[in-house]
Amino acid sequence: GVPRYGQGGQGGMKMHVHIERLVLEGLPVSSHDGPRVRAAVTAELARLIGAHGISDELRRGGAVPAVRAGALRTGARATSRQLGTQIARAVYGALGSPE
Repeated sequence: GVPRYGQGGQGGMKMHVHIERLVLEGLPVSSHDGPRVRAAVTAELARLIGAHGISDELRRGGAVPAVRAGALRTGARATSRQLGTQIARAVYGALGSPE
């Protein structure tokens, strides 16, 4: 879980980030790198939510069936972690800012 607004679990609710399916069209990711990218996306998304919060709608328990994060700028030598971090930041931006 992720403490709400990065409060270290003091009085905040816990959220769980679960990515059921991650589609990586056009990215230089091999089949064995997929789980690493997913782990990096999950970790960075959890960090962003913990640090900056989420919208009221999602905080009330909403689920998001799909998020289109848009285009990414990646280098040919980007690591799984770098790709995951970029993807998470794009997804977080697409989810909308906290109110």
